[in-house]
Amino acid sequence: MTRNGNHPKRKARAENGVLAAAFDRHVLYEASVQCVEADIDFFQRLWRAKHKRPLRRLKEDFCGTAALAAEFVRRHPENRAWGVDLHRPTLDWGRKHHLAPLGDAASRVRLLKDDVRKIRKPRVEMVAALNFSYSVFKTREELRRYFKSARASLAPGGVFVVDSFGGSGAMEASEEPRRIPASVRRDGTRIPAFTYIWDQSRFNTITHEILCHIHFRFRDGSMRRRAFTYDWRLWTLPELREIMAEAGFSATEVYMEGWDDDEDEADGIFRRRTFFENMEGWVGYVVGMR
Repeated sequence: MTRNGNHPKRKARAENGVLAAAFDRHVLYEASVQCVEADIDFFQRLWRAKHKRPLRRLKEDFCGTAALAAEFVRRHPENRAWGVDLHRPTLDWGRKHHLAPLGDAASRVRLLKDDVRKIRKPRVEMVAALNFSYSVFKTREELRRYFKSARASLAPGGVFVVDSFGGSGAMEASEEPRRIPASVRRDGTRIPAFTYIWDQSRFNTITHEILCHIHFRFRDGSMRRRAFTYDWRLWTLPELREIMAEAGFSATEVYMEGWDDDEDEADGIFRRRTFFENMEGWVGYVVGMR
């Protein structure tokens, strides 16, 4: 065995495999990490509960490929979306793979290459920052500045949504593999089953800085190592709510994903909670009201 635990023959097999090279990393990410349909279902339920009408104007901060924004406008001809991200190649990928297939509806999505802290217009009904992307801000001042900008871009009555993860397992170095079943993308692209690996390579308990990678492994033994890397601070739920309050939000709520004991997995249902026992791993939404 080599020092990092990789058998030499297995390594050679991985280098000779072709599946890892056959698929774009964004395709694999969307198949294993994102579920924009479920996110939008939650947004619509949340908005209707508070305003008794459908959500129509959404801004997606740290939008990446803008899969969420594209799905939002696909839902209804009156929906409009804005996406903001600093990485132009990823935005261009999204324009090609998500906006172009929308046809005329693509005119209702606007993608902006810019700092999310600088975009405050137009005023929208909801701002979403998902996939823990705001964790790139490592100090309270940096995060508070972003939250203030998000609030400023909301119309009266607007709602700000971020997701969060945690639990005892989030505060240690670990690898979590998860089998992703074969699927077919909207454009007809077939994706074989593969293994998604969430790699928490380092956690600093003093600063809560966390370094994570995403790897993809295929049945032919090939791997896409460090397809994505994240250098974040792991923010706690109380910190997120406190900083939202400091940024001017009138109230905050937490929605936690439930657990199915029979299936021994998350049930995909997010309910508002005021108490939630810690688990090895959990995911939730923190919602700020303007």
